[in-house]
Amino acid sequence: MVPTCRNRQRRQWCIAENAHPRGWSATDFTSDSANRPFSASNIETTHKEQRHSHSQWHTGCVLALLLSTFFAGCRVATPALGLPAKYTLENEHLVVQSDIKLTRNHELLKDLDGLREEILSTLDLPVQKQQVVVYLFANEGRYAQYLHTRYPMLPPRRAYFVGSSKELAVYTYWGDRIQEDMRHEFTHGVLHATLKDVPLWLDEGLAEYFEISGQPTGMNREYAMNVAADIATGWKPDLDRLEGLQTVDQMQKSDYQEAWAWVHFMLNHSDDSRSVLTSYLRELRTTSQPGHLSTRLRATIPVAEKRFLSHAAGLTDGMVRIGRIEAR
Repeated sequence: MVPTCRNRQRRQWCIAENAHPRGWSATDFTSDSANRPFSASNIETTHKEQRHSHSQWHTGCVLALLLSTFFAGCRVATPALGLPAKYTLENEHLVVQSDIKLTRNHELLKDLDGLREEILSTLDLPVQKQQVVVYLFANEGRYAQYLHTRYPMLPPRRAYFVGSSKELAVYTYWGDRIQEDMRHEFTHGVLHATLKDVPLWLDEGLAEYFEISGQPTGMNREYAMNVAADIATGWKPDLDRLEGLQTVDQMQKSDYQEAWAWVHFMLNHSDDSRSVLTSYLRELRTTSQPGHLSTRLRATIPVAEKRFLSHAAGLTDGMVRIGRIEAR
């Protein structure tokens, strides 16, 4: 797998030499303000900046950066760079190293465990073979300082995911949108832990789909309203264009919305549309070049674009229509 950088909150990880039993272990389970369910009113909060900005890394560059931080086969913090290392929570699928104390039953950790199961079940994927390691900073200042020192070329964002064939990492800090950001980046981690590669648009579409917790699964109210408003003014989807996007700097907010809408369509429109997606992902488990998903979708559903428009326009049924919702 080519090393990948996906933005929102990113993380970094190193495989431990020994397997760990199912269930959380921790160096400290003491509770404090960080154990309040997804609240950061007493901690520095995030900016309202646009979160959709990603970076691609060359293999040599990423490995050099990561190897300078970790020894092979173990997790070793680099104090000079300020990686969180005070507390560690770990199970066989996820490692969280943080500056703040989290209990083993913290809602954020339980949510990530449930999300992993939901992703694997919904997409018919096997249990991931690699752990996802999350570096959780206590506040925005510590997080920003580390990223500026370690990855000076990255623009300031609330979270980053950095992955390669050997390492998968999420970097983020405790803020008001920690649950949403962690779900998004953790989704990238689970996908890259089970698949050879994921096309950029699909990687982001799936992460957008699973970032929202609660029911109904995958419903992003903001995106649904915006897509419906665009359709009402004559907008047409262009899956071929999405598939042609190769770097994250080519993706605009509207592209994330359309990618989310296509994923929502395929997973919820019909058994046939769901099967097209899951079979494509199944092939990505063994090859990084399975061809275009659009070709398979149109072969199964010849009027896919028409069905998509009907599905997307109907997502706002029952919602109070207020037109487009602009970036936060």
